[in-house]
Amino acid sequence: MAIDLDLTQQEPIPPTGVETAVALMHSGRLHRYGEVGGKPSEVSALEAEFAHELGARYCVALNSCGSAMFVALKASGVQPGDAVLSNCFTLAPVPGAIAHAGARPVLVDVRDDYTIDIDDLGAKAAASGAKALLLSHMRGHIGDMDAIAQVCQRHGVQLIEDCAHTMGAAWNGRPTGTWGRAGCFSLQSYKHANAGEGGLLVTNDDDVAAQAILFSGSYMLYRSHLARPDDAVFERWKYVTPNFSLRIGNLSAAIVRPQMGAVLRDRCARWNERYRWLEAALQGAPHIVVPQRPAREQFVASSFQFSLADSDRDTRQRFVGACAERGLHIKWFGAEEPLGFTSVWTHWRYFGEPQRLPNAEKVLAGLFDLRLPLMLTQADCTAIASVIRDAITDASR
Repeated sequence: MAIDLDLTQQEPIPPTGVETAVALMHSGRLHRYGEVGGKPSEVSALEAEFAHELGARYCVALNSCGSAMFVALKASGVQPGDAVLSNCFTLAPVPGAIAHAGARPVLVDVRDDYTIDIDDLGAKAAASGAKALLLSHMRGHIGDMDAIAQVCQRHGVQLIEDCAHTMGAAWNGRPTGTWGRAGCFSLQSYKHANAGEGGLLVTNDDDVAAQAILFSGSYMLYRSHLARPDDAVFERWKYVTPNFSLRIGNLSAAIVRPQMGAVLRDRCARWNERYRWLEAALQGAPHIVVPQRPAREQFVASSFQFSLADSDRDTRQRFVGACAERGLHIKWFGAEEPLGFTSVWTHWRYFGEPQRLPNAEKVLAGLFDLRLPLMLTQADCTAIASVIRDAITDASR
């Protein structure tokens, strides 16, 4: 069986976003800051609306989630040479943010369900003296946030969440991004709200928020932010905080604002519906292991991951090829070379010597990944499962 599906296909931008974007282009007012008074900019409105949606006090919009993570680290006091903990199962912008801050990554192993190994986290927090944990909710898999927060508190580690894959998700009713000192979200295409590119940093901390606004490139126009601390907080920071020019523009904000709120909640429900369709269609397939999702994890499944058990590297390589021959282009975290968006810690040689992560070596070697665009029907998910089953049969011969 073969399929013809574009798993990168996005939903169209809502009409309101298109109309506002066109009006902005006619006006030419694409920069978020203006030196003459007037109504709040699209970016300021987006920040206020997103902060309200999450129940956070402050939100700062940046040009990417990677920039948001870098700024969150800097605003939390991370200095060059400091150790920063991070789970090893993540994508390149996470270690990139640590490197951007001049910090030293200390990678934490992964559990069989793709979440951070909490025992390893505790051991490395104690041994490394790390100031921060940059926790990646990689591909929407959320670890036990109660336990993670306790480990961070016990060791004096500041928690910063990478929520690129968890906008709209929660752990035990509490939204991701609100568990630590800052949370960082993505507005990149293929994520939950599509601005093409962009990031949102949320925090309840006055000093993190003020520094983030200044780092982002507000100049002395920070009063035009709606979701910001009082002027007195900026007085502490405005003379000592560099301008990194990491702003987002009004056009991106106008495109993404109509995708929040009820639209986002509807998308989250439809993504999870497609996840469950594919999960059910793969039930009982030989060698396929799909982790059980705990009840406390209110995930948003814009992608699907599974492991290929009882197989060697050659079998996995043949499996990827057999899927591709049938029209299904699947990502493999065990590949020897980085490809497209997919890489692992052994590829990030700017770290120095690769760190030893015994369970990650086993788990990521057999881990596969595919997007779940909202255009997929139940029949499409059944067809994808059939391709995967056939490809396993071929690869195992």
